[in-house]
Amino acid sequence: MDKNKQQKIDSGLYLISTPIGNMKDITYRAIDILKKSDIILCEDTRRSAKLLSFFEINNKLTSYHKFNETKVSSKIVELIKSKKIISLISDAGTPTISDPGIILINKCINENLDVHPIPGPSSVTAAASISGFNDQYIFYGFLTKKEKQLENTLKNLSNLDYSIIFFIPSNKISFYITKFKNYFLDRKIVIAKEMTKIHEEFIRSDIKSIESSNINLKGELTVVISKKIKEKDAKNDISDSVKIEIKKMIKKYSHKDVVEFISKKENLPKKMIYNFCLKLIK
Repeated sequence: MDKNKQQKIDSGLYLISTPIGNMKDITYRAIDILKKSDIILCEDTRRSAKLLSFFEINNKLTSYHKFNETKVSSKIVELIKSKKIISLISDAGTPTISDPGIILINKCINENLDVHPIPGPSSVTAAASISGFNDQYIFYGFLTKKEKQLENTLKNLSNLDYSIIFFIPSNKISFYITKFKNYFLDRKIVIAKEMTKIHEEFIRSDIKSIESSNINLKGELTVVISKKIKEKDAKNDISDSVKIEIKKMIKKYSHKDVVEFISKKENLPKKMIYNFCLKLIK
């Protein structure tokens, strides 16, 4: 393909992925379209101005966020109808992924206006790729802070045998990890912070053993929880210390409760624990 031959940029809405940290992660195509856009919609004009300045782009920025998107969307649709090129960017990553944009996209679809994805950085796929977990995953986004609603959400998600990805503010990570321990005890966790930046860090642990009180992070975190740990991947023997624990518990609790508790706590097959309990009463 002739590198001097460029794809024509027609009027329409362009969803442009921007860096999640490292400025060099933006694509040539993204820069080209931003430079040719009549208007660039963004969440925070001050933050996006830094991005445009870095790449020497001087096009007009227009604020577009969850509080004004309905009003602004109607005006943008009219501009696209008049053959304008409109770009939508988020503060970082791919637009509409836990960010505003759905209202505008649906208005464009209803008016038969063109909507074009300009792929690039995404904290979701970045975190999934380095997690080491199964590549069949569900992206949930931000969790609610309301206790009852959160409990129902986590309960439903715990029944799904897929990796699950969340966005979590760092100042809430201890709160959510405490909740995760109630529903995802038999899974692993990766906490990704400042991906692609100088202080990039990945915290890897089992959910049952991670200590939320020791986590002191800043910014927005991308958290990946693994699929359920299958019994075939579990330990195949009961340690002496666990046997002692079972012997103490069996005097106070039912076999069912002991099996359930020890299985989750020690990642042991339920059948193995049950058989050991039977030996204790013979």
